[in-house]
Amino acid sequence: MQIDPHTLTPEATYRLLSGLVVPRPIAWISTLSPTGVVNLAPFSCFTFVSNKPPLLGVNVGRKAGRRKDTAAHIHSRGEYVVHIGDASQLNAIHESSEEHPEDVSEAELLGLATLPGETVAVPRLRDAPVAMECRLSQVIPFGETGAEFIVGEVTRFHLRDGLMNDGKVETMALDPVCRIGGPNYATLGRIVTLRRMQQTEKSVV
Repeated sequence: MQIDPHTLTPEATYRLLSGLVVPRPIAWISTLSPTGVVNLAPFSCFTFVSNKPPLLGVNVGRKAGRRKDTAAHIHSRGEYVVHIGDASQLNAIHESSEEHPEDVSEAELLGLATLPGETVAVPRLRDAPVAMECRLSQVIPFGETGAEFIVGEVTRFHLRDGLMNDGKVETMALDPVCRIGGPNYATLGRIVTLRRMQQTEKSVV
């Protein structure tokens, strides 16, 4: 089967790519509206882009040509919090993707408790196993539909007790969820451990 991308609408291309580029980790992002309402939404075009400083990148598209609330708030305040939710929070993660007016707090609507940020004004979710406070570093536009790759520097890591062992995250204890095509998600499933490869030190003297 061959598909000419020039024959596809943006929606059809999104459905194709989101079904092919799988599984994708989910950035569950909290922001603050101009009036102080806590906005919460999941984004699965998400990765880290640097280890020093620690930088996270997330792609945020537009709706009807307008920035989504998350992107608009990040542009306005320059601060946000990226959470990694676990399998017990899957329904809340999915439900937080529903569109609401800007003055509606998804966190409040879903009964998710928050705590004040330590280095940013944006609250974090109390019960998420991981929360990463971020300060906006740069925004890179891509494509013809107004998508933006938003890069933020992590200014504080919050990890649930028991997730770290000898400086490494215990992934099974984290129990993260991932996005696949459509309203479909997956959990870790079987983990295969292979031999460790020798790595050159990442530090530059």
